[in-house]
Amino acid sequence: MIVGHGLSPVRPRQEAEFKLVFATARAIIAAMPGFERLSLSRCIERPSTCCWWSGAGLLHHFYEPLPTVEHFEPVLTV
Repeated sequence: MIVGHGLSPVRPRQEAEFKLVFATARAIIAAMPGFERLSLSRCIERPSTCCWWSGAGLLHHFYEPLPTVEHFEPVLTV
């Protein structure tokens, strides 16, 4: 399984709207072939930065700059 991980700096003052749109994007992502799970976390030190596993085009206008997305495959699971 390949996992997409993105560290996303959300535009200031758009955090609440981002979370609402992310909920819509979640349904689209979940419908993709091979979908297993999705998570969204917010950085404590930088509250406008979110971390997500997977991705969706609906969210791009919230980011500044666009997130760097890297893809990972498991090496060790305990």
